[in-house]
Amino acid sequence: MLNLNIVLIEPQIPQNTGNISRTCAVTGARLHLVRPFGFEITDASLKRAGLDYWNELDVTCYDNSEDFFQKNSGEFFYFTTKGKNTYSERAYPKDCYIVFGREDKGLPESLLKANPDNCMRIPMRPALRCLNLSNAVAVAAYEVLRQWEFDFN
Repeated sequence: MLNLNIVLIEPQIPQNTGNISRTCAVTGARLHLVRPFGFEITDASLKRAGLDYWNELDVTCYDNSEDFFQKNSGEFFYFTTKGKNTYSERAYPKDCYIVFGREDKGLPESLLKANPDNCMRIPMRPALRCLNLSNAVAVAAYEVLRQWEFDFN
């Protein structure tokens, strides 16, 4: 069985996290939420977006980024508009982590600079800022799953 890990570092918008939780539930991906959040897990809008799926989630919360990286190992891919690699050009190994940052700031510069070869970019028109976080997660997750031949078992 292949395990996809979706990591949200400091998510701020509950509806995005709710939509991402729904994507995780239907794909079997594990969801890792790294504090601080811009909402409470009990937030009604978070639950509303993923309500029918919340009991199907494999979700873990962490106090901060250091806590997350201390407790997890494997290959990490950092999704950013600053990535030099297009997300579809890489092969994603078993049990990898796809990592996303805050909606308003993205991932910390120090993390990106320390991992330039694993910084992934989703191509888009240059004059626009970026995709919505939940859409970016879906694009990335389904590329990984496509490469794994949609092995949901």
